[in-house]
Amino acid sequence: MKAAIITIGDEILIGQVVDTNSAFIAKSLDKIGVEIPEMISISDNKQHILDTFLKFQNKVDLVLITGGLGPTKDDVTKKTFCDYFEDELVVDEKVLQHVTQLIEGFYKRPITQINKDQALVPSKCTVLHNQVGTAPGMWMKKENTVFISLPGVPYEMKYLVENEIIPKVVREYNRPYIIHKTILTYGQGESLVAERIENWENNLPDFIKLAYLPSPGRVRLRLSAKGTDKEFLETSIAKNVISLSKIIGDIIVGFDDDETIETVVGHLLKQQNKTISTAESCTGGKIAQVLTSVPGASKYFKGSVVSYATETKITILGLSEELIKEHTVVSAAVVKQMAINVKSIMKTDYAIATTGNAGPTKGDSNAEVGMVFIALATPNEVIVEEFDFGQPREKVIDRTVIKSMEMLRKEILKNL
Repeated sequence: MKAAIITIGDEILIGQVVDTNSAFIAKSLDKIGVEIPEMISISDNKQHILDTFLKFQNKVDLVLITGGLGPTKDDVTKKTFCDYFEDELVVDEKVLQHVTQLIEGFYKRPITQINKDQALVPSKCTVLHNQVGTAPGMWMKKENTVFISLPGVPYEMKYLVENEIIPKVVREYNRPYIIHKTILTYGQGESLVAERIENWENNLPDFIKLAYLPSPGRVRLRLSAKGTDKEFLETSIAKNVISLSKIIGDIIVGFDDDETIETVVGHLLKQQNKTISTAESCTGGKIAQVLTSVPGASKYFKGSVVSYATETKITILGLSEELIKEHTVVSAAVVKQMAINVKSIMKTDYAIATTGNAGPTKGDSNAEVGMVFIALATPNEVIVEEFDFGQPREKVIDRTVIKSMEMLRKEILKNL
């Protein structure tokens, strides 16, 4: 079973709004075995919309459209639906009642004609009730393709996908199973990982596909299997994951997209009842942000000192001016003392400290752009590593964060 996704809106095409709706819809459909061969963004233009409908007609089973359902004049989707299906707009009394209750009951203001027009829908459509907004979804079939129109507001779109569309597709269509398993690796680049697992990859069965999903400091390996026997697919994937773990177990830190390295580190810290703090210079608090992005991080994260300026390293972290003058702010000696001091100030078991030159120009030292020092204070010692992360600035910061998390995970695992 196949589906295409269309997002409508000039704001997407000019980069003013990032299209997150397509990603959510695609992920939701994939979970129930619907393949997505194409997704596209188009302008709020009637003829462009009609041409796109024709493009997908009888080529896919479902076409999901988001956007263009608002009350303003530039929202043209409903009228275009009527043209495409040779239909006319009529008032849906249930939608009108809901809109009236929402406007007059919740927002406490008189309903206007523009609000009432939200209840206009093509007479032949199946209305998808939007409990959290005023624009209803619409489900219409032409020949072998169902067209589903959804509001562009993300939380309204998500409500309709989860509560109306997915249950309806599951009820009305027979679908294959699509099983994914993502293996999260850190510390080695895509080419090196590929070289290590070449023989394993060559021996994968035909119904299992491998995709490399690289990003700075990490590579996700996604295994995908498609078929009609769910148990067989899951067993086959699990068997191949076990054999993969025997080859690159040293760099595997977790599984599935939601199991990031910060999530793994958080689990380990909670498991051992240990705490951590950070003292950040060149990373500007990003390590703290990553650590606290995990729900329940307050159990192990105690705080951070963002000592971006040299003065803050002295007045807040307590580093001596003599140490900084002797070694400069971007040095092993300074980052080591930063880690020791923040660990003492926050009274934690572990502490991470960073200092470096992320660029684009040199700061309070003569260190080259890209040079970074990371210190990890553990219950037993302080480990300092030096790196040259090159350029640009964003890459230096991101790689510093990732390497810090790798160092932390490695040391925590030694105490298991």
